[in-house]
Amino acid sequence: MASYIHVPAAAPAVPDLHITVDQHDVEAGSRRLLREMRPHWDPAAVKLKVFTDGITNKLVGCYVGDSLEDVVLVRVYGNKTELFVDRENELKSFHVLHAHGCAPRLYCTFQNGLCYKFMEGTALDPEHVRDPSVFRLITRQLAKIHTIHAHNGWIPKPNLWLKLEKYFTLVPTELADECLHARFSMEVPGHQELEQELAWMKKHLSSLGSPIVLCHNDLLCKNIIYNEKEGHVKFIDYEYAGYNYQAFDIGNHFNEFAGINEVDYCLYPDKSLQFQWLKSYLEALKEYKGLSAEVIEKEVEVLYFQVNQFALASHFFWGLWALIQTKYSTIDFDFLGYAVVRFRQYFKMKTEVMNLKLPE
Repeated sequence: MASYIHVPAAAPAVPDLHITVDQHDVEAGSRRLLREMRPHWDPAAVKLKVFTDGITNKLVGCYVGDSLEDVVLVRVYGNKTELFVDRENELKSFHVLHAHGCAPRLYCTFQNGLCYKFMEGTALDPEHVRDPSVFRLITRQLAKIHTIHAHNGWIPKPNLWLKLEKYFTLVPTELADECLHARFSMEVPGHQELEQELAWMKKHLSSLGSPIVLCHNDLLCKNIIYNEKEGHVKFIDYEYAGYNYQAFDIGNHFNEFAGINEVDYCLYPDKSLQFQWLKSYLEALKEYKGLSAEVIEKEVEVLYFQVNQFALASHFFWGLWALIQTKYSTIDFDFLGYAVVRFRQYFKMKTEVMNLKLPE
């Protein structure tokens, strides 16, 4: 897959440790990694905190004493995630975002994961991202990432269609578990129907004129860290980062207002909230580009139209992703149920957004 993400020449070298961490014993693997990265730490004094929010990877925080000054996060990739996550691209994104002050320091990579610096703050929940004092920080950070230029003036291409087509080839046609397969057959749209929808989306969304920018592509609430003391937010987890449609990144974030464990699309932001959010984003975007920060209503209306159309692609993307995870993931999560929810919302939302009109 062609990538326009270029690692800056000044990016620090990152050790690649020939260590594989057992997914079923991440604590032991984390201690082994620490012997390489923090040899001065007393192994008996090391404390571990296992984070349970993620549904793709396993994450452990490692530290000594009570200080959070030096916390090493160990992220172990989920089973078979290399099938649908470009790990080389993830590392490039990590370096680029760090060089622009948007990501923490990367300490090392290992055979099935990576280690990086802990960022102090609170991982957000759906109720937080609706708060204007918080979402204005989110819009500024997203605008900053969206203005990171491609290297040497390259004109980047969106990674959305390549990824969707790849995911489509990985979606299982049957599942080993009989109960799961029965649900899969009954509740998931058929292969031909999904193929037709993908072709329609590619033709329709590609014509909307959304700019291609460097995107996070996975801006769920828990990937946003709010540091109230310092008054900023930072985004974590760059597995899906890459050049993509601006409107996809925003529409994907709006979909995440609904949450993950108990998805409720009644929480999808209404037009009034979206207009406030999009105006704040466009003001920040213009500021980072060195332009006048004045935003006219038509600009907001155009972006609103694009974002809600691209929110469809977000549902489709994560629906396919969840079907692949249903087959391969060892994490205790109802991926099949999540896929069903995303596809149902795709078809429900499609009828609504197709009635939207671009402003004259």
